[in-house]
Amino acid sequence: MKKSLTGCRPQSPESDSDYNIQVHDQSMVIPSKLDHIADSIEKKDHSWFVTSQVPTDLTIQVQDITFYAHKYPLVSKCGYISQIELQPSISNLGYDLKLENFPGGSETFEIILKFCYGLPVDLNPNNVASLRCASEFLEMTEELDDGNLISKTEAFLTFVVLSSWRDSITVLKSCENLSPWAENLQIVRRCCDSIAWKASRDNSTTVEIISEEGWWFDDVAILRIDHFVRIITAARAKGSKPEIIGSCIMHYAEKWLPGIDVALEGPTAFGSGKNELQLSILSGRREEGGVGHNRELKMIIESLVSILPPEKEAVPCKFLLWMLKMSVVYSATQVLILELEKRVGMMLQDANVNDLLIPTYRNGDQGKLAISSEELTMHDIDAVQRIVEYFLIYEQKLPHQHKSGKLNVSKLLDNYLAEIARDPNLSITKFHVLAEALPENARTCHDGLYRAIDTYLKTHPSLSEHDRKRLCRVMDYEKLSLDACMHAAQNDRLPLRIVIQVLLAEQVKMRVAVRGKEPVASGKDSEQEESQSSAQMEIKNLKLELEKVKMDMAELQREHSELQHGCENLNNKQRNIPSWLLGWKKIRKSSLFIRKVDGDESGEGMQRPNRDDGRMSGRRRLSAT
Repeated sequence: MKKSLTGCRPQSPESDSDYNIQVHDQSMVIPSKLDHIADSIEKKDHSWFVTSQVPTDLTIQVQDITFYAHKYPLVSKCGYISQIELQPSISNLGYDLKLENFPGGSETFEIILKFCYGLPVDLNPNNVASLRCASEFLEMTEELDDGNLISKTEAFLTFVVLSSWRDSITVLKSCENLSPWAENLQIVRRCCDSIAWKASRDNSTTVEIISEEGWWFDDVAILRIDHFVRIITAARAKGSKPEIIGSCIMHYAEKWLPGIDVALEGPTAFGSGKNELQLSILSGRREEGGVGHNRELKMIIESLVSILPPEKEAVPCKFLLWMLKMSVVYSATQVLILELEKRVGMMLQDANVNDLLIPTYRNGDQGKLAISSEELTMHDIDAVQRIVEYFLIYEQKLPHQHKSGKLNVSKLLDNYLAEIARDPNLSITKFHVLAEALPENARTCHDGLYRAIDTYLKTHPSLSEHDRKRLCRVMDYEKLSLDACMHAAQNDRLPLRIVIQVLLAEQVKMRVAVRGKEPVASGKDSEQEESQSSAQMEIKNLKLELEKVKMDMAELQREHSELQHGCENLNNKQRNIPSWLLGWKKIRKSSLFIRKVDGDESGEGMQRPNRDDGRMSGRRRLSAT
């Protein structure tokens, strides 16, 4: 396909008679009329010579290359050369000129020299930016000559480059060595806006089309970080989806940051040992890379974090945690590290244990592992503590129906505690504070917490009895599964009082399991809320029965004490009876006394009717009277 720039250049009668400009394949500029004073330009060693019948009178040095040319063709088109005072040559055969900080270097000046002599010039996306900057440096304006190089390069940029995606990328890549000229001439801004517009114009779809929309990820990933940031910022302003922006940032980080491609392969990409080994390799690369390379990587990390979309769904938690580790390794600013920790706290339920194993580095020693007595731990426990606090703050702001992440975070934290418990330099205070970071209702099962505490006790056998009790108080024994209770009952690392409490909880679990109210299970089954509620009801019933038994025992003890007191009173009375009374009782019990008493009773019985009859007769007399 051929494109022409005819009509793009300001026309005048004079210029029409001198030039007939055509652009073949977007590149070739050929003057049709010119009084040639040069046939060609040849290179010999580190010098360029204009082949002409007229001797050269101007020597120009650009970088380490020397150009032997004529003064008139350059002065007629370059305002800079016409205005400066040229220094006479040492050989008195002309003038000498040294161009310092020339945009594009000697290769660009060679093309400009050809243009000044009217030789064919090839304009293409690879050299148009440098030619535009060099023509501005030399002041090749329309005032000196119609159709000068500034107007030609500007037209090529506007009508050819900015209308093409590939050419815009190529020109923007070439601008990396043209600062500050490319910035001042708005070449970078125009290319970034063109790229962002082309990348975001079809972004009306959802996340499922990210793979299709990612056609431009590889192209922008080759750009320098400052240009990439400008494209992403412009694309966001033009309405690109956060998922698209996040995927592009991850793709760029995968290309430029060491080791991040391995981290993004999947949640099981590397275990704890591989993770630590990988970070050690990264720290070694950091020391070997040099100060300049490390500063560049630090700038890339900070720039990528600064342009991350604020939406949660933009990037996964795994990527944020890896960026956090890279920020620690390359000594990023503390503000950026805290910002990453806050973002991780918002998505903590999506993390895994290996991602949370953040290495401990000292900022003052440029990423070397900490060796002070206070910082001998392998992992940064304080960072995880802050992340958990940010998670709890974020959970409080959510509506009640969306609070479903505490259970996952509790399991994650228990597994993390089990991992760091193997560190012999981990203090009991840090372990205890992190274990109590979550509220009591966050854990429905304490099996993972028990495993972490048991691992810590095994790694730290010299703990005192007080510290062991203090650490075990974090657990709720009623939330242990039956298997965990059976293991803890036989664990000689636990204090004796804790073992007794675990035995009681085990008996309750077994009783509930036998009754069929809760299946005999461990781990996952014990975490179900129904089984927990039935277990709690059974515990309440057992407590009520125990109180009833205590009351019955108290009643029996009271009755026993009353009986014992009555027996003591009877014994005391028998001791106080006189001897003559005892003798009288013996006489009454004898046979003689019994017979006499019987006789008297019979006589009295016979006489009693006579008395009654006398009484009755007397009454009769009284009644007759």
